Amino acid sequence: MSDSDEDEVPQQRVPSSKGKSRKSKAKKPVVNFMQTLGKGIPKKKSHNKPNKRRVPSEESEDSEVEMLSISSGDEDDQKTGPDKADGGGKVDDDKLPEGAEPTKWKQVNESELAQRVRAMRESKVVPVPVVQKIERKQTKGLNNLQSLPRGMECIDPLGLGIISSRTMRLITERTATEPSNSENVDADLREKLTFFSERFDPILFISRIHQYTCAADLETGTSALKSDLKGWTQQRKQLVKENFDCFVSCKTTIDDIESKLKRIEDDPEGGSSHLDTCVQGINSMANRAFEPLLERQAQAEKIRAVQGTLQRFRTLFNLPSAIRGNLRKGEYDLAVREYRKANSIVLPSHVGILKRVLEEVEKVMHDFKGMLYESMEDPHIDLANLENAVRLLLELEPQSDPVRRYFSIQYRRIQSLLEKCTLDHELRMETLQNKLQEKALYEENWKKIQQDLHESVDVDLVNSQPIDSGAEELDAFRGRYIRRLTAVIIHHIPPFWKVALSVSSGKFAQNKGEKKAQGTYFSHSLEVVSGMIHDVISAYESKVQNTFLELEESNVICPYLSDAIMDISKACQTFDAKEAAPTIAVDALRALLFESTKLYILKLCSWMRASIEEKSKNESWVPVTVLERSKSPYAISYLPLEFRSIMMAAMDRIDVMIKSLRSEATSEDTLMLLQEVQESVRLSFFNCLLGFAGQMELIGGELGQIKENPPFENGCYSQVVEDNLFHHPGSITDPHQQLLMVLSNIGFCKDDLFGEMYNKYKHVCLKSSGGEDDDKDKEELIESFSAVEEKVLEEYTFAKAHCVRAGATNYLLDAGLQWGGAPAVKGVRDPAVELMHTLVTVHAEVFAGCEPLLDKTLGILVEGLVDTLLSLFHEHKDTNFKLLDANGYCQLMLELEYFETILNQYFTSGASESLKSLQGILLEKATESCSRGSDDDEKQQGGTISPDDLIALAQQCSSELLQSELERTRINTACFMESLPLEFAPESVKVAYASFRGSMDASSGVFMGAQAVGSTQRWR
Repeated sequence: MSDSDEDEVPQQRVPSSKGKSRKSKAKKPVVNFMQTLGKGIPKKKSHNKPNKRRVPSEESEDSEVEMLSISSGDEDDQKTGPDKADGGGKVDDDKLPEGAEPTKWKQVNESELAQRVRAMRESKVVPVPVVQKIERKQTKGLNNLQSLPRGMECIDPLGLGIISSRTMRLITERTATEPSNSENVDADLREKLTFFSERFDPILFISRIHQYTCAADLETGTSALKSDLKGWTQQRKQLVKENFDCFVSCKTTIDDIESKLKRIEDDPEGGSSHLDTCVQGINSMANRAFEPLLERQAQAEKIRAVQGTLQRFRTLFNLPSAIRGNLRKGEYDLAVREYRKANSIVLPSHVGILKRVLEEVEKVMHDFKGMLYESMEDPHIDLANLENAVRLLLELEPQSDPVRRYFSIQYRRIQSLLEKCTLDHELRMETLQNKLQEKALYEENWKKIQQDLHESVDVDLVNSQPIDSGAEELDAFRGRYIRRLTAVIIHHIPPFWKVALSVSSGKFAQNKGEKKAQGTYFSHSLEVVSGMIHDVISAYESKVQNTFLELEESNVICPYLSDAIMDISKACQTFDAKEAAPTIAVDALRALLFESTKLYILKLCSWMRASIEEKSKNESWVPVTVLERSKSPYAISYLPLEFRSIMMAAMDRIDVMIKSLRSEATSEDTLMLLQEVQESVRLSFFNCLLGFAGQMELIGGELGQIKENPPFENGCYSQVVEDNLFHHPGSITDPHQQLLMVLSNIGFCKDDLFGEMYNKYKHVCLKSSGGEDDDKDKEELIESFSAVEEKVLEEYTFAKAHCVRAGATNYLLDAGLQWGGAPAVKGVRDPAVELMHTLVTVHAEVFAGCEPLLDKTLGILVEGLVDTLLSLFHEHKDTNFKLLDANGYCQLMLELEYFETILNQYFTSGASESLKSLQGILLEKATESCSRGSDDDEKQQGGTISPDDLIALAQQCSSELLQSELERTRINTACFMESLPLEFAPESVKVAYASFRGSMDASSGVFMGAQAVGSTQRWR
């Protein structure tokens, strides 16, 4: 019998059972079965379908037995009256004949059926044939295997052995003795080898598991499997046949339950809907009849309840208006007392109006607390008012901390004020920069228009017009920004710290009655407030330092930086007052003051050096008046005065800053910082002076190159080529005079300006170690100026040496005189006077341009003149001076004595030695020439001319002609004799110039000064 045959049996019997159950529904409802099935029946509809195919197993049979026990009414005590009453009152029409099978449910003996089901359930055991087959089909060779781990094997369905669940292979004696390998089976293969899986592959099963099984064992296992299948089929058929009544009973019960459920679903209310309608009608009629009375009764009860509540809590109801009145009058303490009294009242939980009154009171007090907190935000609040507000807030909110909130409010307020200053400053700077850019663009367009309209105008002149960059306006904004920041901390931090000190001392908002309770709220650490103030000072310090760095160095002389430092100093003085600020804030602010002052001083030093260098490049070559130079003998230009004004402007401000630092320097660190600043100022002071000397040297070098290029006439400068058409009025253009002006500027700085500046600012520049190093620096500076002066003077004397050499050449060689046949001596020749005119010109130029260097300059030139005459004689001794007769000798000696007499005060020892050497050479040459030319005369006269005779002859000529020649040329040489002391002059000179010196005018020329620096050349 197959599975299909097994399913046909219940399908044939079901229709008749359905018909029977339907007929018996109206006659005999199964009440007790409905109650039992309502609790235990599954809710899935699939369980109610009898046509569903099932795989027979022990679990399904157990479930069927359980269902049968439930549907058949297993408990006997539940079969009570209703069934018996119903059965007793009806005629048993369908009585089952004896020995016949029941065809209707009425013919079934329910008690007998229940007993049979109970007996079957109790005696239910596992079918014996299955166990016998499994035991019969044990594999050969497994007798030696005592036991295997549970869960690690399964029985082969062919009954040939046990399958290993790890390797999915049949366990035999050979595999049991072999060492275990690490063969792993994947999930896909395992699923195909599992015989109860949907993807079971029998071919793969046989080929893998029974790979080593012989054919005879396979045939035996197949036969056993077929016989087991037949046995299982017969058992299922026998089970169905033996328990057919149970199946019928279950099906009938399920159908009854389904029909009742459908009827309940169609009419859920049943017969109660009419009753509900009647009750609602009666209720509405009663409401219409008694509604006014009930409403009046309820109103009366409410009124009595309200009257009692008002009478009991009349104070509470008047509390909102009373508190408002007290607040309007300013009686805050009374309002707080009333509020606290209201909070102490115990209110009934069922009276909602009282809660609303208290809510109104809380709303009023909430507004009052908001007003108190707003008053704490006022920066101008008085300390007494602040204490009162804090005390009231503590009474209203004992667990709050209004002091801490006040500190936080003030801290955020100060920070916001600083940030507001920053935002305003950035906005103003941006607006100004935009305006400056527009202005620069307009000016650029205007220049282009001017160049297009006037093409003949010099482009350099148009471009040289100053352009306003707006840096000064920007720095003015920066200065005002620092002032606003400083005003914020001066105005807000001292009151802030004063409140913190009052809180920490316990004097703030003290209430004697609640001093102990409020003590915890005033135990704020000063470190917290000190940290807040330090954060504010740090933010202020950062903003100020950044602004200081942005300030232009070109505007350092303007008052913006100094005013900002004064503001910071004012803040330091404010914080130094008693109970004005914490020590950490004072130290931070003082450090900021020192750093700002140091930065300002360094900017001043840098500006001083840069300005001096810039001014030195723009020399105007305009001489100043005698009064402007304080009657100094140096004819200077405006450059030294501008140099002095620049240094004084910077040093005066540095002096003020140094004095301020000295007053603030109290600790060792600040004193060391002060010494560093002072050392920087000292170095800048001397470096500026050395820089000025270097600029003078540079200008002299440039003039030394210029003077070699212009055309010279007879070795002297004749005309200056004008390179620039736009000179300053009254400026000097002669390079020689410019060199003299450079010498005057150097001498003025060395002799006058340096001493004045050093004495005025030596307290700023002096080292703290002692005065020896300072004197050494002073001497080194003077030596540097002297060295520069020597270089420039050499440039000037070298330039004038060309003129002197040209005059000397003309005097000895180009006068048309044959020295071997000279005429009789009649006086000083015109070439000699012209040679003196060259020195007179130099005298006048140096006297007007640099009088202190007159003697030195003329001394150099006079010595050079004598050396030039000596060198010319040696160069032309074989040509022009091959012969020198007595007249020529006397002529030269007269003129040399003439030069010596006039230039006596400028004769140096070197010049005197050179002059004596020249006179000796001339004497030897004259003696030699006279000896050659007069050999015949000597034979006739019987003698020769000796050197003594020539000397006597020359002295005779000098005594006869020198005085008259000096008198004749006194106007030409008056400048030399003007300053010559007569007591040191020869007797002839005293007589010649006795009446002349008193009538000379000292101011004999007009000077136009100059500067130059050059290199020294030795006279040849």
